[in-house]
Amino acid sequence: MIRVGVVGLGKMGLLHASILSANPGVELVALCEQNKLVRRFAKKALKVPNVVNDVLEFKGLQLDAVYVTTPVSSHYGIIKAVYQQGIAPSVFSEKPLASNNAQGDELSQLAQESGGVSMVGYHERHSVTFNKANALLKDGVLGDIVSFEAYARSSDFFGSENAWRKSVDRGGVLRDLGSHAVDAALWFFDDFQVKSAEIKSMAGQISEDFAFLTVRTKSGVNGRIEASWHMKNYRLPEIGLLINGALGTLRVNEDRVEMITKDGDPMTWYKQDLDDAVSFVLGATEYVREDEFFIRAVAEGGSGNPDFSAASKVDDILDEARVQSNPDG
Repeated sequence: MIRVGVVGLGKMGLLHASILSANPGVELVALCEQNKLVRRFAKKALKVPNVVNDVLEFKGLQLDAVYVTTPVSSHYGIIKAVYQQGIAPSVFSEKPLASNNAQGDELSQLAQESGGVSMVGYHERHSVTFNKANALLKDGVLGDIVSFEAYARSSDFFGSENAWRKSVDRGGVLRDLGSHAVDAALWFFDDFQVKSAEIKSMAGQISEDFAFLTVRTKSGVNGRIEASWHMKNYRLPEIGLLINGALGTLRVNEDRVEMITKDGDPMTWYKQDLDDAVSFVLGATEYVREDEFFIRAVAEGGSGNPDFSAASKVDDILDEARVQSNPDG
């Protein structure tokens, strides 16, 4: 039985806590949340014996793993405390790993020294559609890759006059929503450098609401990455990739994969066609699958997908983009 604690009981914290509480291989031992009313609700709803307001109170509970689902600005301090105070050897962090690449690199080093499993919640890696597209790409069905586009879009702040306040709280669109697109591109294409970047506000304040990056892989493939949460008609966030090859094109989002080759008819695979079954449905299936993956890795001594080392590359790209978008500042 894997003993787990969860830090932060916002939307993602409650989702993970609920999924974990339904996993027969998990004992949900402790929850940490600063809001008193949320603590009271969570204790009744989830029936967890230890509900505290400081992660240091997890010490001595013999936890195998801790989930960190707080705002990104707090990830570094909490995760560092978990490792340095011996609270647990394994950590799952919601994305992105840290506020900058220096913090991400340090947390990655601490994770290696802990000997446990580290993982960051880029759930596209546990999506049946993205895995199908990745397998097709690796099989070479597109021939030589010519270019790619990755995007992250939502209507979260579309038409909102006070959007900039929440945008600032969430760290800006690139570090928040856009990090999914960056990670997906890194997963599919291994590594790349930012050649140019534009990050701007669409709310007229200090928020960061739109980001556009041009990148280039080590093999010379040109790519574009775009993120916006002011898009119309995106009730749910959408993460996607378009890959252009010498022999055809490949499109993927969380709902379907579409492939058009020069020598064959167009093909489409919907997630329902790709064995999207999970043991139970709570939230999107990708979240259930990623939690099952992490718990299995902790139990069997495996590796996270992505682990902190891989996820810290996202922070590197985000920092590169910030520098490229403001070379004088």
